[in-house]
Amino acid sequence: MKLHFCPQCGSGLQPGFKFCPSCGEKLPCAVDSVESAECPVSPSTKPANADSVQGSSSPDLKTKTPAGGKIGGGASPSSVLARSPARATRRTVCKSPSKAATPKSTPTPSDQKSLTSPQKRKAPSQETQEEEPKKETAPSPRTPPSVKGKAKKAKQVCAVEEGVEFTDQAGSKWKLEKLLNETETEFTYAVSKVGAKSSVQKHILRLGAKDGQLFNEQNFHQRAAKPAVVEKWVKKQNLDFLGIPSCVGFGLHETYRFLIFPDMGQSLQSVIDEGLGILPVKTVLQVSLRILDVLKYIHENEYAHANIHSGNIFVNQTANTQVYLSGFGHAFRFCPGGEHVEYREGGRTPHQGNASFISLDSHKGVGPSRRSDLHSLGYCMLSWMTGALPWNDTTQTITAVAAEKERYMNDVSGLLRDCFKRKKVSDVLKGYLSHVMGLQYSEKPNYELLTSVLSDALEKMGESLEEPLSF
Repeated sequence: MKLHFCPQCGSGLQPGFKFCPSCGEKLPCAVDSVESAECPVSPSTKPANADSVQGSSSPDLKTKTPAGGKIGGGASPSSVLARSPARATRRTVCKSPSKAATPKSTPTPSDQKSLTSPQKRKAPSQETQEEEPKKETAPSPRTPPSVKGKAKKAKQVCAVEEGVEFTDQAGSKWKLEKLLNETETEFTYAVSKVGAKSSVQKHILRLGAKDGQLFNEQNFHQRAAKPAVVEKWVKKQNLDFLGIPSCVGFGLHETYRFLIFPDMGQSLQSVIDEGLGILPVKTVLQVSLRILDVLKYIHENEYAHANIHSGNIFVNQTANTQVYLSGFGHAFRFCPGGEHVEYREGGRTPHQGNASFISLDSHKGVGPSRRSDLHSLGYCMLSWMTGALPWNDTTQTITAVAAEKERYMNDVSGLLRDCFKRKKVSDVLKGYLSHVMGLQYSEKPNYELLTSVLSDALEKMGESLEEPLSF
């Protein structure tokens, strides 16, 4: 009796066995031929002679042809042509498991090598193909931005035609009347409220990119500068005025974001440009005292302005004692939840804001803190009194400006000397700068001391904060 073998353990089997007597594994089908155990055969195709298959020891499942050229015990040439495609298909399926799905088959132990070895050979190439895209798309390690180079460029916007109507979040409509000012990132328009009387207070609309600086400014006003909260602070501090503009409306228009404020008057920069380029000492002290009041408020509400300069300060010509600090697009929450952020260079994009007046912290990519705003105000006072700063040379790069500021941090006398030149150095400005330049990053300033220094100097001149500004 011809012996056949169990595909699992290799034990000899007799035709008709359904289970292996050695390992007990169920056989795929009744054992009639080795070829039926290797690959299923279509019903219309007869299996090859078992003797010829059994006599072949080739592991690649190729069937030898007996002498005389006969296959399967004298099969005719027509039957050979009919079976050839089937055999070719069987050999292809068994030898190439990576192709289309194949019928289930149970190979013999000797044939398992021929089935698994192609997979082992292809495994490395498949892993390589899977790894290569990962190498291409893998993000580079995050590194803090360097202080060197240019500041992050803000998104630019295009002007909108006058006469266009904007609808704010409350449903009120505002009509663009006149373009008042423009920068690379923002446009300011005079607007009128549709349906309101002409005698109603004038308003301005600031227009910028949808996800630009106005988004940050809107968050500041909603979180820390609500009119009711500001009014409560004014009463508590016994102030006659606090120069934080009230945002009366905001919204989106196509790809733009807009904020609406009451008309704050003329920017201090435009006043300086129209004049001699400097301000009277009296006016410098008055403006600085008003800005100190604003800084004390926003600092108590955990925010730093981070971009104080003449373009963001407005003077109301109608009430010539009112000074506003606007432009909170770079406002930074330095003390969220009452916990001051850590000093970390490169934590933010460096050089954000007006390069001439931002603090050294902002140049280094450190989150602006209270001292940062006081440094900026000091640089403004210097510029208002003398008309220039040592780093205002147009040929200076932004990194050179930062280096100059760092050099003067521990040399206040040298900074004042280089600004005033042959003029008498202001004692009040020297006292202010000496105090703020010595502040630690998270240290709370003594606002009362700073206010008294400026107020005393103003009183010695025979002036007061309540008197109209003079230019």
